[in-house]
Amino acid sequence: MTARGLIIAAPRSGAGKTSVTIGLLRALKRRGILVRGAKSGPDFIDPAFHEAACGQPGVNLDSWSMNPALLDGLAGQAGADMEFLLVESAMGLFDGIEGEANRSGAASDLARRFGLPVLLVLDVSGQSRTAAAIAHGFNSFDPDITLAGVVLNKVASDRHYNQAAGAIERAGMKVLGAIRRNPDMMMPERHLGLVQASEHKSLDAFINQMADIMEEQLDIDAILATARAPEIEALEKIALSPPGQRIAIAQDAAFTFLYPHLKRQWKEAGAELVAFSPLNDEAPSKDCDVCWLPGGYPELYAGKLASAQKFRTGLANFAQSASVHGECGGFMVLGQGLIDADGVEHQMTGLLGHSTSFAKRKMNLGYRQAELLADCALGKKGEVLRGHEFHYARVVEQGPDDPLVRLSDGIGNWIGAAGARRGLVSGTFFHAIACES
Repeated sequence: MTARGLIIAAPRSGAGKTSVTIGLLRALKRRGILVRGAKSGPDFIDPAFHEAACGQPGVNLDSWSMNPALLDGLAGQAGADMEFLLVESAMGLFDGIEGEANRSGAASDLARRFGLPVLLVLDVSGQSRTAAAIAHGFNSFDPDITLAGVVLNKVASDRHYNQAAGAIERAGMKVLGAIRRNPDMMMPERHLGLVQASEHKSLDAFINQMADIMEEQLDIDAILATARAPEIEALEKIALSPPGQRIAIAQDAAFTFLYPHLKRQWKEAGAELVAFSPLNDEAPSKDCDVCWLPGGYPELYAGKLASAQKFRTGLANFAQSASVHGECGGFMVLGQGLIDADGVEHQMTGLLGHSTSFAKRKMNLGYRQAELLADCALGKKGEVLRGHEFHYARVVEQGPDDPLVRLSDGIGNWIGAAGARRGLVSGTFFHAIACES
């Protein structure tokens, strides 16, 4: 890894990490600096914002789902031929699960493993000198983690700044910038988090605005001076073998959640990815040997998918001789029906027998270990994969199909059989990130 790295973290979600990260990425790109963004944990959406900001594909670095060799390889690849790597933390810096040391999924694992300093973003709305106590806690909680400095967010006035920044600096920490309250920095959200980068209206203008704010209100030179270059000498390991030689991948507003590291590694392993759009009533190419329906937001487009006759017929014909797999949203589309948020049921492809509902919402969120019960596009029977679930839809009719996986949570607690398989078709709410071994 040739790049110097830095982790942008906060005490919690919603403190402004993403705005700071994409603003800094664009500001550095403006300077002609080769910079890439990375995201700790299994978040799908932020890497796309990172790519839009700096022009380099994003990557997930997840210490729980990825074994140490894979994590080292992906980090090394992300920093290769770059000058800087900015890693955005998920949730709070230390938020992960209990379990094996340094495999909690928290960004603090990355800071510790790679020796990356932490730039702490503090939302100081509703507080002043208390911000110093929070920063002090981050500075002292783990002696193996270095706090590079603090960025204050949502500062109301000069007096507010002087109180918060003065207390932090008297406690021996650096304040490297202060962002004034600005409603234009709010990023639109929906039930799975931020609205996707591809859906954000005037995305480039928004990112440029973030960069303008960071250039004006942060000491970017001082921030860059805190970055460090970790010593990583590891060959990159394959996270998940390509499911086929020519992979038909659904790709449009309804199907967007494919991890960047999987897409890149499959291509580098020699697989060809052939995109098609179910929303445009396109079917998978007949000369592909597997079809992959990623997650996304099919519940927002259920009516259009139900009327996409060419897609539904073409997918059914494809499944007669080649594998089809659906993850999360893709799994919903493979079922008999999908009930949208208004309670309206839409007919789906019917290649599996279950039905799902977004009207009867229940959040499912967490790391998962999945043992495959049969050969499928994900791998061979008996293999164990690591990944996660994050969805509000639920199965309301199970259907007659055999389950696809045995699921446990991130600390090994048994959840039960899940997913479905019939012939060459398989699906599950589980998102695969990497093989366990």
